[in-house]
Amino acid sequence: MRKAARRVALLQSLRIDAARIKRFVSDEQGVTAIEYGLIASLIAVVIIGAVTLVGTDLNAVFTTIGNDL
Repeated sequence: MRKAARRVALLQSLRIDAARIKRFVSDEQGVTAIEYGLIASLIAVVIIGAVTLVGTDLNAVFTTIGNDL
């Protein structure tokens, strides 16, 4: 009797897991969140690159202004 009870419990667990997986695969909110995350990281990389390139020039400009004063 114990084996039968274990099998029933295992089958119920598998059905529940299959339903969860089906729901997870059909859910598009996760995909949207990943897309927004990728867009945000791309924007961050562009900002970091721009600040790095412009930062050196700004440092030189402010150094020149500071020396002239």
